[in-house]
Amino acid sequence: MQYLDFEQPIADLEKKIEELENLSSVSDGVLNKEIAGLKKKADSLRENIFTNLTRWQRVQMARHPDRPYTLDYIELITTDFVELHGDRFHADDKAIVGGFARIDGDPVMIIGHQKGRDTASRKYRNFGMANPEGYRKAYRLMKLAEKFNVPIITLLDTPGAYPGLEAEERGQAEAIARNLKMMAMLKVPFVTVVIGEGASGGAIGIGMGNEVYMLENTWYSVISPESCSSILWKTWDYKEQAASVLKLTAKDLEELKVIDGVIPEPLGGAHRDPKATALALKKQLQESIKRLKKLKPEKLIDQRIQKYSSIGAYKKG
Repeated sequence: MQYLDFEQPIADLEKKIEELENLSSVSDGVLNKEIAGLKKKADSLRENIFTNLTRWQRVQMARHPDRPYTLDYIELITTDFVELHGDRFHADDKAIVGGFARIDGDPVMIIGHQKGRDTASRKYRNFGMANPEGYRKAYRLMKLAEKFNVPIITLLDTPGAYPGLEAEERGQAEAIARNLKMMAMLKVPFVTVVIGEGASGGAIGIGMGNEVYMLENTWYSVISPESCSSILWKTWDYKEQAASVLKLTAKDLEELKVIDGVIPEPLGGAHRDPKATALALKKQLQESIKRLKKLKPEKLIDQRIQKYSSIGAYKKG
């Protein structure tokens, strides 16, 4: 397991515990008392660290290379997943995956960003940064779900839409804007969850759900802390201050009423216990879909439009 910089004290303790357990196994357990004391100390340290994370530390947690990604959650919470490919215009974008699946027998359309875990897969998935064809694929799949009256689930985890010249040439901004217009008018229940990074238009391009949730150690913002720092201070050195000012954590956005709730993660993050995280995610998705299914199509549209119209504050001059 990889450890972040602020997790180093935990890593040191866990390494020492492992060493003592190896010694104890060949010395008839004479070190059991010391091992138990160290485990108790590690548990206390873990709780102290992870219940007092700064905003920047939560950004780091959201980017942890061992965090579960969309395909991991699909495997853990669904059955009969059939991935659908291509936008019918240009190509099949590997940074966005989606298809029909079942959750406890109930059909859903599930779509999400997909990152890679090693150099080859990260290149293949373009680091979770979608091109226009990714958003057009998502558009096609959402309209397909609407055609068959199937609820839509989207899982957000992207550092942003791909900013390359070729993406702009193929209409990146138009593809995202077209999705926003379409998602506002969908006639089926639509639930969105931020499972990692939720950056700018790259995230909301598939994320205008009737209900929006965030896993506990994720972030959702119009700009990343590094980019914000580079604009305001002309350097990335102030990324921690930028993260604090942006108020981009799940707790912040729940207080600002941008999202509908926070899905708890196991102590130490989703990567410490992916199955427990997936169960919490599944429970929330099922509750939300059950609630939204009671609304008529026109009410779903009205609720969605009202939700996004009411975000933020303004004053008439």
